[in-house]
Amino acid sequence: MQRHSTALFLAVGILVLAAISVFVGVISLRPETVFHDRDALGLVLDSRLPRTFATLIAGAALAVCGMIMQMLVRNRFVEPMTAGTGQGAALGILVVTLFLPGASIFVKMSLATATALVSSLGFLLIVRRLPPSQPLLVPLVAILYGGIIGAGVTFVAYQADMLQFIDTWLNGDFSGVMRGRYELLWIAAVVAALTYLIADQFAIVGLGREASVNLGLNYDQVMILGLLAVSVVSALTVITVGAIPFVGLIVPNIISRRCGDNLRATLPLTALCGAMLVLSSDIVGRIVRYPFEIPVGTILGVLGAGVFLWLLYSGPKHAR
Repeated sequence: MQRHSTALFLAVGILVLAAISVFVGVISLRPETVFHDRDALGLVLDSRLPRTFATLIAGAALAVCGMIMQMLVRNRFVEPMTAGTGQGAALGILVVTLFLPGASIFVKMSLATATALVSSLGFLLIVRRLPPSQPLLVPLVAILYGGIIGAGVTFVAYQADMLQFIDTWLNGDFSGVMRGRYELLWIAAVVAALTYLIADQFAIVGLGREASVNLGLNYDQVMILGLLAVSVVSALTVITVGAIPFVGLIVPNIISRRCGDNLRATLPLTALCGAMLVLSSDIVGRIVRYPFEIPVGTILGVLGAGVFLWLLYSGPKHAR
């Protein structure tokens, strides 16, 4: 019953926020003008709707991949954008820009996915060497690991006079989203949706290698599929709108504490909550310093840090 009420609340919230998002911006727009003014209709179709779709897709996909990564690493305090995956994707885009400036978007996507996958594998290898009795070491190592990769990317960009590009890739911002410039995110949406088909297998992987093998699961295959999904979503998000932190960290924890750990049942709720969080943060970023905008990555960086500290200091609620 609680899951149904949560799903209803999130769905209604998304619909309300989506309607607000379409009519909030530097150019004032009223609902009635859309049906009578061709320029107003063009603004909605070319800018406002694509931006709304981009925020919803990015939020939902990142939240889902955050939950999957937490299952793979077996720790609730990690997520792709702060554990090296997002920074690895930025590294791939930087390499393509430096050495293959005329490459197609498919080449950029492929190399960014590859570097994100390698970064994720590196993080996984490091985590396996940490003592299981110290779970809080995992998020600390994740932040350090992502910071080291990010620092390397920034240094190379500085040497190549490309700091402005790096700032765009490492700080999520939807202000540049237009029709024809965000469609890659639909691939991320498809990848995130496909993970639902093997949600039960990800839940088994979360029990550990030994338990997974004893239950007849191909542990390595599921791990690779999960890391590949996380890498593809991270790469496409970074390419399109930049890195958006903390979505994959705080959303899965909130949903898990409210609705339990049944991954197949909570994965859709995680997607809805992630979409609602990013969309609401984007709207706040447009309103706080109107007519200027604050990037959604900055809004979520502040909000996410506060929620992260709350998650660290508040113990999980146990069923009675």
